[in-house]
Amino acid sequence: MAESIIPSPSTPDAARSQPAAAPAGGALTRIFIVANWAQGQGFSGGDRIFIELARHWRRKSGLDVHLLLSEEGWQFCQKKNLADAAHTVWSPARWTGWGMPVNFLLRTLHSLWRAATLPLDDGETYVYSSGDFWPDSLPALLLKLRRKNVKWIAGFFLFAPRPWSAESPYKGDEYLKGWLYWLTQAAAGFLMRTFADKIFCIVELDRDRFIQAGVAPERLVIVRGGVDVELAESVPEPPEKTYDAVFIGRFHPQKGGLELVDIWNEVVKARPGARLIMIGDDGPLKPKIEARIAALHLESSIRVVLFLTDEEKARIYKSSRVVVHPAVYDVGGMAACEAMVCGLPGVSFDLVGLRTYYPIGMLKAPEKDLAAFARCIVSLLEDKALYEKTRQDALKLAYSWDWRKRAEDLLQAMTGVPLK
Repeated sequence: MAESIIPSPSTPDAARSQPAAAPAGGALTRIFIVANWAQGQGFSGGDRIFIELARHWRRKSGLDVHLLLSEEGWQFCQKKNLADAAHTVWSPARWTGWGMPVNFLLRTLHSLWRAATLPLDDGETYVYSSGDFWPDSLPALLLKLRRKNVKWIAGFFLFAPRPWSAESPYKGDEYLKGWLYWLTQAAAGFLMRTFADKIFCIVELDRDRFIQAGVAPERLVIVRGGVDVELAESVPEPPEKTYDAVFIGRFHPQKGGLELVDIWNEVVKARPGARLIMIGDDGPLKPKIEARIAALHLESSIRVVLFLTDEEKARIYKSSRVVVHPAVYDVGGMAACEAMVCGLPGVSFDLVGLRTYYPIGMLKAPEKDLAAFARCIVSLLEDKALYEKTRQDALKLAYSWDWRKRAEDLLQAMTGVPLK
């Protein structure tokens, strides 16, 4: 069974929002960050990006950073040293339990109403929407349309797979969800292409798709993501490794958690006693993952844990030998790099979107070839020279992802103002 390490904090109704203070005389440059779709207890890549950008941008004098987000999004921020950030909570956490269609509709309508009534001044204002989901993108668009001085920076971090395509992970009971995801994103993408001043995307592959759709290259900015180098350096190496491999990611069909259980079954055949730890969330795939672990009698070989702090994750990374990133549909994935900066070589499938994201530091298995993926893991565990070479490449890549530099570059691209 999964272990929940960190309980979900609760925010009393009376303390849900903190009103924004308008900058005196409009002298400050204001940045609104809209993250109204953040929900559940697990972080997505978009959640990580908006939190890290907020943390670093707040250090810049002359900037007034204000978060417009869901109750769960604010809980995320409190866990990530943003408890004193200026913020306004829009959507309550209880809507998450009302089912996806109702939750989506309520968050969208409520966020549009809040955006329509949000006080704006004549000062320089940027609105960063943390994702393409409507509760983030549509209120950001509305704020832009309300005043000429408002510029919209749209986050767009993964093109939804075509529901009818073989590459789509949305099969069976997930098929309808895949269609809804694709259709709603298509509408949001059209609005971004038409109205956004800048679009933040993850990889060159997505940038090229926007250019083919008619977006001028100067409106497109590659984000990639980042890692906390300072945290990695602060956690000491343990005297012994506890785990042969670690997985970090949402328990979602795109991330390949279910495939990883079958992969690990092959690893154990080659290396009896090999141990894997899976760090995830209480996502839709978790019950299936646990059932598959039990069916293959891998309870002693695979440990599942939920909701770790960054420091706890870093300690587990340092106690592991290899990071596995078995995503079956992805164009990036920051989670693996969190482990790579702690000195772990990686293994992934050879997805087109990962070739530029992880050009070094990660062995690549052919897509959908679970046996080959297992062989890559075993090769790293048994070949010391290969392990050390891949490990050094992983460290080199990860150190280029330092969030301090990433936040500075993105602020410069967005506003022309360097971070100091």
